[in-house]
Amino acid sequence: MSIRRMFNNAVSIVFTFIKFSIMKLFLGSGFHFAPICRFSPNVVTEFEHGSHVSIGNRTRIHSGCKLKVRKGATLTLADNVVFTYNCMINCRDSVTIGEGTSMGPNACIYDHDHDFRAGLEELTFRTAPVVIGKNCWIAAGTVILMGTTIGDNCMIGAGCILKGNIPANSVVTQKRETVIRPWEVRA
Repeated sequence: MSIRRMFNNAVSIVFTFIKFSIMKLFLGSGFHFAPICRFSPNVVTEFEHGSHVSIGNRTRIHSGCKLKVRKGATLTLADNVVFTYNCMINCRDSVTIGEGTSMGPNACIYDHDHDFRAGLEELTFRTAPVVIGKNCWIAAGTVILMGTTIGDNCMIGAGCILKGNIPANSVVTQKRETVIRPWEVRA
C-alpha cells in the first residue's frame, strides 16, 4: 500500500470518528459506532432523530454513497461491511447487513415501496425488513427491495433486482436477452 493511500485512509478514519462523535451528540442513544470506521467525506448520512443506527468495526463506505435512515427505522451494519462507490440505503423500517458483506458500485437497498393506493398526493409507504447475511457479495447495480432476506455466503450477480428469500450459499443471476432488430427508416 502506498504512503499516499495510507495517509488518505488515516485521514478518513479520523474524519469519520469526528463526524460520528458530533452526530452522537445529536442522535444520542440511537446511534452507535465502532471507533475504527472509514467513511469517505463525500458520503451522505441522513440519520433522523429517533432512528436507530449501529455501525460495526472496520466498516468502509466509499465516495458517493447515501445512507438515509428515517425516524423509527433501524440500520445495522456489522463489522467489516464494505460499500464501494455510489451505493444507497434508504431505510424506513429495518436494514441489517452481516459481517464481511461487500456491495459493488451503484447497489441500492430499499425496505419500502410507495403505497400508490393512498393516492399520489399522499406520501405513504409499505415497509418490510431487509436482511443480508454474512460474507455476501452484492455486485454492481443490484437493487434489493423490501422484504428480502439473503442468507450467508451468497453471491448476487450484477444488475439483479431482488425481492423474497435467497437461501444461504447461493449464486443469483438474472438472465436477460438482448434483441437487435433492424429499424426501417422511412424517407
